[in-house]
Amino acid sequence: MAHAFVCFPAFAQVMTSCSSPSWGVAARPRRLLPGVRCASSAPEAVAHEADLFDLKRYMTEKARRVDDALDRALPLRHPERLLAAMRYSLLAPGKRVRPVLTLAACELVGGEESTAMPFACAVEMLHVMSLVHDDLPCIDNDELRRGRPSNHVVFGEGVAVMAGDALHCFAFAHAAEATAGVPPMQVLRAVAELGKATGAEGLLAGQVVDIECEGKEVGLEVLEYIHLHKTARLLEAAVACGGIIGGAEEEEVERLRRYGRAVGLLFQVVDDVLDVTRTSEELGKTAGKDLAKGKATYPKLMGLEKARLLAEELAAKAEEELQGFDRNRARPLRHLARYIAHRHN
Repeated sequence: MAHAFVCFPAFAQVMTSCSSPSWGVAARPRRLLPGVRCASSAPEAVAHEADLFDLKRYMTEKARRVDDALDRALPLRHPERLLAAMRYSLLAPGKRVRPVLTLAACELVGGEESTAMPFACAVEMLHVMSLVHDDLPCIDNDELRRGRPSNHVVFGEGVAVMAGDALHCFAFAHAAEATAGVPPMQVLRAVAELGKATGAEGLLAGQVVDIECEGKEVGLEVLEYIHLHKTARLLEAAVACGGIIGGAEEEEVERLRRYGRAVGLLFQVVDDVLDVTRTSEELGKTAGKDLAKGKATYPKLMGLEKARLLAEELAAKAEEELQGFDRNRARPLRHLARYIAHRHN
């Protein structure tokens, strides 16, 4: 299915008022999320007392099972240096937000975690591929990733390039071969979703425009294009694939897709905020590198407070898309949106 990205109206509204409606939604009382504040809000974070959920425990357990599945999917074998480089980045400590989104979306529509696990692993492989390539000297030239030396620092640039390429290829093979008990057309649709998310319609498109705009003055519309493609598209696909593999109806997949798009852009807005408010030690990667390279960021174009407000708007939009799903099953995705909005690294 063809997929088009449109510029979200939230930008213009956030730039003019803290109380403006966004995303075409009628004006409503402001509902602030924990850790995300409007410049005019009270200092206290609003608690969600009626919706208690142990997200830390949920994320820890899901991430552990994803890690186990990744380890099993990619054992060390010949040629050992290539496989070692793939495993070095793939198994590096991480939050596993994208694969957890896949599992949570599958379970939301009545599917089983085990059914979606191959696609959850594939999503993480594709994400890690993008990190390995991003860190290369020819792109971001970053020597720190997830709290330790980047892949090319340890294995050399040539092996790092091939490790990223191999992860890209293996992700699709693993998703197609390891998924069981799902109608072939659903598997094929989910594979196509991942292909579009990482190719010229998605991640790579955003990366190229990001490189071309480095050191140039760009507006919010261009910045949004970059991050809808470079960051949000894979998060969107992660959620959509979970729904597809779980047997979601078409309308449900589209709602999950919109949720994932909002969460994906939210992830980048918060990333930009953290980049200027946290240290490299806190982030596990080099802080301030985007500004140092002359890249446009949300705080740079909007100001820090308006960037934080945009994050709140996006989190609210993500939660809005979950209305109509079973409330208990939607809790993980609802709380994941809140977590992304006020994460610290």
